[in-house]
Amino acid sequence: MAPWTAFPQPGVYRHDTASLKRDWPRLHAGDVEPWPADARVLAAWVLFHNGEFAQAAASGLAAGGAGLTVANKAACIYATYLEPDPKRRQDLFLQTAQQAERQAQAEPDNPNAWYWHAYALGRYSQAVSVARAMAQGLGGRVRQSLERTIALQPLHADAHGALGAFHAEVIDKVGALIGGMTYGARKDTGLALFVEALRLHPRSPVLALEYANALTILEGEAGLKEASRLVRQVAALEPIDAKEWLDVRRARTDLQPS
Repeated sequence: MAPWTAFPQPGVYRHDTASLKRDWPRLHAGDVEPWPADARVLAAWVLFHNGEFAQAAASGLAAGGAGLTVANKAACIYATYLEPDPKRRQDLFLQTAQQAERQAQAEPDNPNAWYWHAYALGRYSQAVSVARAMAQGLGGRVRQSLERTIALQPLHADAHGALGAFHAEVIDKVGALIGGMTYGARKDTGLALFVEALRLHPRSPVLALEYANALTILEGEAGLKEASRLVRQVAALEPIDAKEWLDVRRARTDLQPS
C-alpha cells in the first residue's frame, strides 16, 4: 500500500505519557477506551493523538491485544479524513473491518472491537453502491455491531452517534418506507440516539457534526438552523489533539462560501 498522507499540522500536538494521562478522560469520553496497561499500547496512543496515524497503526499492530484498537482507530480516522485516493480508502476500510471483526471474535466483550468493525464496515458501505451494500447485508451487520457495542458499554457516546447516523443514512439512501421495513430505520430513533450521544459527550466535535448532518437529512429545511449552529460551534473550538483538529477543519471548511 502507498505511504499514508501525513497529518497537515505535524508537530503541533506533542502529547506524551503525562499529558495523555491528564487528558485521557476528555480524549476518550466518546469511546470509553480504558487507560492502557501495556506501555507499547500507550506509546501507540501517544502517536495517534499527535497525528502520526501510520506509526500509531503500525505500533498498535505490533503490540497486539489491546493495541489492535488503536491500530483500527488510526486506520479509520486516517482513511476518513486524509486518504485522497477513493480505491485505497475503500480498501483500507475493508481491511480494517476484517481486522476488527477478528478482534471482536477473539474478544467478544470488547466494545471497541465491535465499534471499529461497525465504523469501518459502515464507511466501506458508503464507498460502494447502495445495491451492493444491501445485497451483501452490510447494513444489518453494521447495526448489529453498534448495538453490541452499546450493550457492552452503555456510555459509548460514539456508538450512539454512529447508530443515529445509520438510521439517517439508510433513510437518505432508500427512503423512510424501505429503510423502516428492511433495516428498522426510524427518524425519531435516529434523532434520539444523537441526543443521547451528546448528553454523554457534550463537547464532542464529531458528534455535533454528525448530528448536524443527520438533521439536514431527517428534518430537511426545518433542521438547517440547528445544523448550522452546531457546525459554527465546532468551528469555534480549540482542538486538543490531531483528531479534533481534523473535525474542526471540517467544520470550518463547511462554513466557507462555495
